Amino acid sequence: MRHLSALLLYARSRALPGALAALVGTAAVAAWAVRWLETTPDAGPADRLPVVVLGPLLAAAVIGTCLRTPSDELDRTAVRAWWPRRLAHLLVPAALAALLLALAVPGHPAEFGAPAAVRNTLGLVGLAAASAALVGARLSWLPPALYAGAVPLAAPAGAGGAADWWAWVTRPGPQGEAWAVAAATFAAGAFLYAWRGARRGAGGR
Repeated sequence: MRHLSALLLYARSRALPGALAALVGTAAVAAWAVRWLETTPDAGPADRLPVVVLGPLLAAAVIGTCLRTPSDELDRTAVRAWWPRRLAHLLVPAALAALLLALAVPGHPAEFGAPAAVRNTLGLVGLAAASAALVGARLSWLPPALYAGAVPLAAPAGAGGAADWWAWVTRPGPQGEAWAVAAATFAAGAFLYAWRGARRGAGGR
């Protein structure tokens, strides 16, 4: 009971209940958008691109802003290492977001379906986690938003070529290069956040 109370206190101090509710709402909106596209006669698979970009982007913004800590000084002087807690704090909502968006965006893997939604969720969450460690949790949404907003405007249509590396967020789904970059971004962001935590200061709390 004491362990459960401590866990609930930790979750509330990081605004995790609200963040998890926001993830559910984001997935619900994404599912509605996909169903709406399915009823639109002229809509094709490529029209799902905004859903598999904006849905993961909103999820990354929600997760990034809840990576703050209200007691940074206490955390850094604790007897037990905090990096496992930070890692779990990131992995649990990231896994939930990936699962919910995968369920919200069904379809063929090569046509902006669940694989693209999961890949983009992991990559953008990793970018948000790295941003939380470097610029603070409150501003962690900004680098993913800049990337996800600018790249679709410059990326060529279709898959293949160098764009699979630098424009991975716009790829239809199964491209190995896009997955490699997204996975590396998530791993780097998770490592950086688990190691350093959210940056202190105006943007970190």
